[in-house]
Amino acid sequence: MAKKSKGNRIQVILECTELKATGQPGTSRYVTQKNRKNTPDRLELKKYNPILKKMTVHKEIK
Repeated sequence: MAKKSKGNRIQVILECTELKATGQPGTSRYVTQKNRKNTPDRLELKKYNPILKKMTVHKEIK
């Protein structure tokens, strides 16, 4: 019988903070995974924003 476990890896959504501050239409979002045991706080990564055409800070939402 297969063992069912909740697991430590969860799926998170990263959203651009700079685009939200400018008030321009559209959103830049990325979906990724994180290990909730190693990183219990919110994830913050630099990713490419195609609307602003530059690298910006993306923070975890929800």
